[in-house]
Amino acid sequence: MNISLFRWRYLWLIVVTLGLFLCMWQASLLAREQALNNLQQEAENELRLSAANLNGYLLRYDYLPQMLATREGVQRFLASPDSQDPMPLNLLLDRFRFTSGVSDVYLLDRNADTIAASNWHRPNTFIGQNYAFRSYYQDAIEGGQGRFYGLGLQSQERGYYFSSPVWLDDTSPDARPDGVLVIKVLLNDVEESWAEQESTLFVTDDDNIIFLASQPELRMSALYPLTDEQRQSLHATKRYGQEPLPPSGIQVQDILNVHSRVVTFKDGPLSDGHYLNLTREIPEFNWQMHILKPLSPVVNAQWVAALMAGGLYGIVALAAGIGWQRLRLRRERETFAERERQTLARVRDELEMSVERRTRDLVASNQRLSDEIDERRRAEANLRQTQDELIQAAKLAVLGQLAAGINHELNQPLAAIRAYSENARRFIELSRVEQADANLEQIIELTHRMADISAQLRQFSRKSSDHPETVSVQACADYALRLFQSRLRDDRIEVEQQWPEDTLWVKADLVRLEQVLVNLIGNALQAMKETPSPTLTLSAQANSQQVVIQVADNGPGIPSQYLEQVFEPFFTTKAPGSGLGLGLSISSRIMDDLGGKLQAANLPGGGACFTITLPLAPAPRATQETVSDA
Repeated sequence: MNISLFRWRYLWLIVVTLGLFLCMWQASLLAREQALNNLQQEAENELRLSAANLNGYLLRYDYLPQMLATREGVQRFLASPDSQDPMPLNLLLDRFRFTSGVSDVYLLDRNADTIAASNWHRPNTFIGQNYAFRSYYQDAIEGGQGRFYGLGLQSQERGYYFSSPVWLDDTSPDARPDGVLVIKVLLNDVEESWAEQESTLFVTDDDNIIFLASQPELRMSALYPLTDEQRQSLHATKRYGQEPLPPSGIQVQDILNVHSRVVTFKDGPLSDGHYLNLTREIPEFNWQMHILKPLSPVVNAQWVAALMAGGLYGIVALAAGIGWQRLRLRRERETFAERERQTLARVRDELEMSVERRTRDLVASNQRLSDEIDERRRAEANLRQTQDELIQAAKLAVLGQLAAGINHELNQPLAAIRAYSENARRFIELSRVEQADANLEQIIELTHRMADISAQLRQFSRKSSDHPETVSVQACADYALRLFQSRLRDDRIEVEQQWPEDTLWVKADLVRLEQVLVNLIGNALQAMKETPSPTLTLSAQANSQQVVIQVADNGPGIPSQYLEQVFEPFFTTKAPGSGLGLGLSISSRIMDDLGGKLQAANLPGGGACFTITLPLAPAPRATQETVSDA
């Protein structure tokens, strides 16, 4: 039973698949025929219009040599060319060339020698050249109108030639022309107009030579391979000069009718597709005009039709399959309805138990998740507090490093105060009140100085604010340098400050920025201990969005292998007991918190340079108003 059902299903699958392919194939054939007819009609219209344009373009010059041959100046010069100056006639021909828009105009005598030409002033002038071998001369000297297409022997430009006989005496029955007037027309404008079309257009002569084409690669090639006899004949007429005239590589794939066929190209720019080729005669010039239309629209139409037919077939087959499936399902539903009702109650009970267990698990999971969230929040709060305490501890560590200098700064005023006090006391005993008052005034100034030092220490040791504010870069740098006044003076360190004229303002925390500058200046001073002429350089510059602050020294610099590690916690190159290696790590973290960046590099001339990048902030309102009032 199962094997028979499987065979029937397999047979139906084969039938449905074959039907799908047959339907798509038939739709593709119908679409190809319709698309080919449409493409052929479009190509015929384009070919007819292009042929009419070419024919009209050339025939508008047909009467020009006839008209010019009757000019008195031309006939007068031809009557006695040796005794006249040819320049007036050359100028006349050149003006006529410019007015009519042709390429060249020239006059041949009875022996086909060029005696006047519009290009008399060019290196490749026609004057002195003999054109007895050209058919346009031979036709015109016999009294008819000549036409010829070919390459110019001098200019090597493709052109179409119109010629007309010049008569000095046309009344005698046996009179012959005394000369031939020739006009050369270039066809580059026609080819340029063809190049704007999507189709490929080209023209062949009676020797099947492609001499006009919208594709430059097709020009001066043979539509079909030439025989040796044909090549010798073409070289004898010099129609195409010494051009090799290679075959175009066209290959006929299918002949639709007398003037329509499907072709491909063996090589060249058109070798990547199939084309519809239509041909139209141009009897006025004994030419054939061809058009190549890509068959890609036909192929696309075939695919679209095949896919649409396949989709429609699939919808019908799917509808039939769904109908059959629904019938089958209804029968199965009726067969197994009772068993489903019996199973439903058991499944419902099991589901309720599973839901109850799952609910208990979810409640427990939610409780654990809430506990983890609370624990994470407490950990983050502890981490933030620890970071703040670590930053404060780093400040105190810097103060500890500065303790010796600060002690020296305070000891000097204290010693001076003691000396001034003893002197004042002695002056009072001697009733020298003015000297005692002067000593007391000096004591007051020294106490102010000690108060300033104490204020600097209190300001540096205070805790940071959580809210960024507008901070002056120059003021922060000045404050940081004041903490190192004694050390800079004792170690004879030269300080160079390169600030712009205007105050630079950044969005930062004043205390944290001061701490970073103090850390960088302290590291620079320690790095220059062994430097003969230590120099500390502070500079800043601003662009449209950022302020860049640099702290540089002329010490030994940072070893290149440590440049990537200097901002890691507990990394230090100092001797044991000289530091924990937390200053640069904390400074980098402070810059990240402020939305900036701290970078380290070595200077080309020696020494290290630390660069601080912070967002540029507008000047405070009070500062702007003061500047505007000034």
